[in-house]
Formats: sequence, structure tokens, C-alpha cells
Amino acid sequence: IEPVVGRLACGDTGSGNPPSEETLLEHILLHVAKEKDLKNKRILVTAGPTQEAIYPVRYITNHSSGKMGYAIAKMAVLRGAKVTLVSGPVSIQPFAGIDKVDVKSAQDMFEAVTTRSTESDIIVMCSAVADYKPASYSEQKVKKQDGEMAIQLSRTKDILGFLIARSEERVS
Repeated sequence: IEPVVGRLACGDTGSGNPPSEETLLEHILLHVAKEKDLKNKRILVTAGPTQEAIYPVRYITNHSSGKMGYAIAKMAVLRGAKVTLVSGPVSIQPFAGIDKVDVKSAQDMFEAVTTRSTESDIIVMCSAVADYKPASYSEQKVKKQDGEMAIQLSRTKDILGFLIARSEERVS
């Protein structure tokens, strides 16, 4: 367990403080909490929403909290699996021992999942990936005008559909 950066006894700031009690407990549980029946299994879990940018300060998203994906990742790592968690923007910290990959957009999620999927024994898709994204992106804030505004949307890549198709190709 790595020491925490903070104010040291000598007055300097640096690495050397003990980790929090919560962090210590997580590391203890990682080793003793559950039977290690998933040892040597590599599990990829997705969690949280994606954000599809309209312009630099606005985006389309959903209300996914990511809690289910994070809980599944935690239980898998407690059972001995090597867990990769691909997560959209959420306010949850992953449990000790989980390799977290941060993503924002559906395209980011697609790339993160598809490049890691062949290394995984099990894939659990819990994320709320956007089905649509703005068809165009403005580099500048769109100014308010009189009347209504319409945002043209285009489909995002279907991650699960891609994984299924690739799996079927391997079987044939």
C-alpha cells in the first residue's frame, strides 16, 4: 500500500503519511473477504454514463450513477478476479485493486472496451452509453437566439453489437 502525499512530521510536504483507515480496510478485505473462486479470471466491467459534447460547455448525458457497475467490479475483485472498470464520469471511487479506465463519450467507451475485450474472460456491460450524439460539434459556444433550437443527432457505435459480431466471427 503506497504512502499518502501530505504534510510530514518534519514540516515538509511529500509522500510518507499512512493511508486512510478506509484504504487500509479495503486492502485487508481484498485479501480475506471472499473465497477467491474467480482467481485467474479477467473481468471487464463498464459503468456510468457517457457525455456527448454539443460544444465546449454543453453536452447530452443521462442520470446513470455507475453504482451497479462499481458494485459488480468490487465483488469480482474481492473474489480474486483481475478487474478492469471502464467508467464514464461518476463521483464514485473504485475499490482497491481495480484497474479503472476513465472515459467520457460513447466513442471513448467503444475504444476502451473493444481494445480490452479480447483480453477478458468475462465482460459485464453496466454503463448507460448514449445511443445518439450531436451530428456536429461547435468549437465555440452557441449563442442564444430568438426561437427554437434543434440539435441533429446521429447514432453512436453499438458496443455490445460489435462484441457479439466479433465473437460470432471467431466461432465461424
